[in-house]
Amino acid sequence: MQRHKMNHSYGQQGGQQGGQQGGHTENGADSHSTRPEDGFLEHDGIMFGQNVGKNAATDAAHDEAAASAENAASVESIIEERCKAELTELRLRNAAEMDNFKKRLTREHDEQMRYAAEKVLGDLLPTLDNLDLALRYGSKSEACKDMLQGVAMTHKLLLDAVEKHGLKPLGEEGEEFDPNVHEAVGFEDRPDFAPNSVARVLQRGFKLGDRLLRPAKVMVKQ
Repeated sequence: MQRHKMNHSYGQQGGQQGGQQGGHTENGADSHSTRPEDGFLEHDGIMFGQNVGKNAATDAAHDEAAASAENAASVESIIEERCKAELTELRLRNAAEMDNFKKRLTREHDEQMRYAAEKVLGDLLPTLDNLDLALRYGSKSEACKDMLQGVAMTHKLLLDAVEKHGLKPLGEEGEEFDPNVHEAVGFEDRPDFAPNSVARVLQRGFKLGDRLLRPAKVMVKQ
């Protein structure tokens, strides 16, 4: 009887222990079954958070790259506009310099052509002087009248020829004295002339275009 009770109590204890173990097993199963779910949620949460972080970083990188590209395009556009403006200014400056160069060449060419005969005409001045002296002093002699006609004609033809090349004689009696074209060598009283006028021309002056080759030597009325 006692052995039977002991077996029975042991069975009960075993049953209780079995039941407790079963209960622990069920609780453990329950807790074990929830842990995978909790772990899955946490795993999903971690993965979801990482994906969000990666997407945000990617978007930020894309925005930064787009901003950098836009800034680079803006800087490139500014540089291009500045280069175009500099090229336009350089082209205009070169065109203006070329135009000035052409004008200067034309002016120098015209001046050279105008005064190209300066040396030759200067060498002819003594000849004109001698013809003037011949006419002035030969007119006082009756024997020289016929010869003077030829001299006067030669003198006129020579003056006409040199005047075609721009040579003009200077110095006429009675005109106002001008120190720019006259050289005063003395004074002479001429009652019929106004004061500060050319009383007598000793040697004619000549002017080639706007250039004075030689001033006229004159006597001035006081």
